[in-house]
Amino acid sequence: MIDTGDIDVFLGLDVGKGEHHATAVTPAGKKAFDKRLPNTEPKLRELFAKLQAKHGTVLVVVDQPASIGALPLAVARDMGCPVAYLPGLTMRRIADLYPGEAKTDARDAFIIADASRAMPHTLRAIDGEDETIAELEMIVGFDDDLAGEATRVANRLHGLLTQIHPSLERVLGPRLQHPAVLALLERFGSPAQIRKAGRRRLVTLLRPKAHPGFRTAATHLLTRRVQRYAAPGTTVTRSRR
Repeated sequence: MIDTGDIDVFLGLDVGKGEHHATAVTPAGKKAFDKRLPNTEPKLRELFAKLQAKHGTVLVVVDQPASIGALPLAVARDMGCPVAYLPGLTMRRIADLYPGEAKTDARDAFIIADASRAMPHTLRAIDGEDETIAELEMIVGFDDDLAGEATRVANRLHGLLTQIHPSLERVLGPRLQHPAVLALLERFGSPAQIRKAGRRRLVTLLRPKAHPGFRTAATHLLTRRVQRYAAPGTTVTRSRR
């Protein structure tokens, strides 16, 4: 439980990407501030300093400590303000105790501030472990995005190869993310260009990237004329590589 005995004003921030809604209440429950706040360091510092000068110690509470909530917390700490956050699930339960059903940023900011004042046991401290977890979640999120993008591109290549040359897809498809296959598709943008390149150029390209078994099988199949018919889209594919 966070000790709020020395807190002179409770500042709740319903955080957003471009701006937050900030509501401050005194220990008696009186609103001391209630406005939208740009998500910039100068504006955050200006508000924190104003509340400190007028009231004293400011407890800054956000509804999410990572991502869009990271800057307010960093600025608050730098200015000597204690910080905490109100977990989303807890906040939703507390919101049922307040009048009104419409979900607005102003209402959420007031609930964060007032719950911090009246129910400090609902707050969670933000320590080094929480920040480490937030950073790891961000890194994992980047990895997930990259993996999703790689899967999307691979599926697109599978579909494209199947459309213009099914036999070529059967050769390259199982190894579509292999460096040798990616180099092949980057260098030669169509089945006709691959076949035109000839065995020697293909071997030269694949030698540093593929083991001998795959290199031999691939060059043998890729240089065979297994499909004389040019499927719709083949020319466009070649011109846009």
